[in-house]
Amino acid sequence: MQANASGTKAAVEVLAREDGVAHVDVVDLEPRMSRTVRFINLMIILIPFLGVGGAIYMLWPFGFGWASLGLLVGMYVLTGLGVTVGYHRLFTHKSFETGPIMTLLIGIAGSMAVEGPIIGWVADHRRHHQHSDQEDDPHSPHTHGAGVMNTLKGAWHAHMGWLVAKGAKTDYQKYVPDLQKDKMVVWMSKTFPIWALLGLLIPTVLGGLITLTWTGALLGFAWGGLVRIFLVHHVTWSVNSMCHIWGNRAYDCGDHSRNNAICGVLAFGEGWHNNHHAFPTSARHGLRWWQLDMSYMVIRAMETVGLARRIRVPSRERMDAKRREH
Repeated sequence: MQANASGTKAAVEVLAREDGVAHVDVVDLEPRMSRTVRFINLMIILIPFLGVGGAIYMLWPFGFGWASLGLLVGMYVLTGLGVTVGYHRLFTHKSFETGPIMTLLIGIAGSMAVEGPIIGWVADHRRHHQHSDQEDDPHSPHTHGAGVMNTLKGAWHAHMGWLVAKGAKTDYQKYVPDLQKDKMVVWMSKTFPIWALLGLLIPTVLGGLITLTWTGALLGFAWGGLVRIFLVHHVTWSVNSMCHIWGNRAYDCGDHSRNNAICGVLAFGEGWHNNHHAFPTSARHGLRWWQLDMSYMVIRAMETVGLARRIRVPSRERMDAKRREH
């Protein structure tokens, strides 16, 4: 068994032809990401991008008012935290616990970010942690070789190229058997298209109600819907790319994860990525007092009102033991 060029496992099979000359055939043993899934991912990438262009075009006749700004920021915070607090810290790493109603609400908020169903997102992320910056990592920027061009290819692949590449499909049975047994998570994953559409419908309706105009509804759809999805996507993807290329490394993790302050702020604490890779099950990623971690603040606020419990944070002894010597 060997790894092929894309990092997937393959078997070398020697076949004999009738003329007595043997030839070698390589048979893939891991299922590839289907063409349909890659096409859907491509549309999810392109449509928000086109929406940004449309929103900019509409600035000339309609401008950009407080309603548009409020819907953009509000939906960005709601769905962004749905990804960071929900998809990542709750469903993937189980860094805290909450009740079924909050689990449902957080899962829906994350689904409205349009980054895929919970089960698929969690499976890919757990696979990333198991093989961080190795061949089987689905989105490492460090598996394309040396040199400027290969570095750029790696950065593109890590940011969003992996979503449309012919890479190996993540094995759900291996990475998310727990979630496949959770009826609520399975239901939310199966109904993902509904929540994705709801994330577009909410700002559209609110835009119309706030302004009492169809133009307001259109602007709500554009800014609170498509532009917001574009921004949440690229901030999330920047954690995969930028936070494995630029930044500092406080802890030895055996990979190239970095703490990046820009992503730390824009991604609600996810940019303290080296901290996270050092302590994956920690609900707190910003481990220093100055490392702003809005997601952790939300989790602590939930605990204060009785909505979160068993919040996991590494001890000072563990952090000191793992800290790199400079």
